[in-house]
Amino acid sequence: MSDDRPDLPRLPDLPDLRASDADRERVAEQLRDAMAEGRLDMTEFEERLDATYKARTYGELEPLTRDLPSHSAKVSMVKRPAGDNPAAIDWDERMTAGEPTSTLGIAIWSGFSRKGGWVVGRQFTGFALWGGGDIDLREARFTERDVEIRCFTIMGGLQVTVPPEMTVVVKGFGIMGGFDDRATGEGTPDSPRVVVKGFALMGGVGVDRKIRKIEKLRLKEERRREKLERKQSRRQIHP
Repeated sequence: MSDDRPDLPRLPDLPDLRASDADRERVAEQLRDAMAEGRLDMTEFEERLDATYKARTYGELEPLTRDLPSHSAKVSMVKRPAGDNPAAIDWDERMTAGEPTSTLGIAIWSGFSRKGGWVVGRQFTGFALWGGGDIDLREARFTERDVEIRCFTIMGGLQVTVPPEMTVVVKGFGIMGGFDDRATGEGTPDSPRVVVKGFALMGGVGVDRKIRKIEKLRLKEERRREKLERKQSRRQIHP
């Protein structure tokens, strides 16, 4: 079958073409993904990131992602819309038709953890008795847009962590314990609606909004880039 769309220029054919800030940011995004997936350690990530922001041409950018699996989607000539946040969550991409990774977490004199790219179904139940559990939804994928997280603790603790972009409703209560509802609020359009409910008896359930690891890296990179730009500016003024 033929493809009527015009081919985009490929990076190896344009090694001397000057790279833009948007091009450098797309390479930095790919490096962030590789770091989050464990393909690059912190030292490798920082070295490549420094080289990314110092690169002036496509030929200098190309080797930085050559050994990464998504390298087939090389830096293209298609620009992002102005103001586009490369770390923003694409909720449609987070939805999946697969089976939930887990529907139950139990901690009795022990602990459990659900985090990373796990698949959350319509309902997940966490129980802690003299133990603790960590339910992290920041990188999770979802089979439904309406999700119920049920949390029950008896002299134990459960921690639910969600990204700032998620719609959250907290309905739980505590008996000689605490059930934190400060995370209740609207998220970005099309985000799943997560209801956290249950009770804490002489224990606690915390629900917190925290930025994702990739966003922390992006903010760190921005500060580093701004510092580098200030340094270069001073050098131009006082050579």
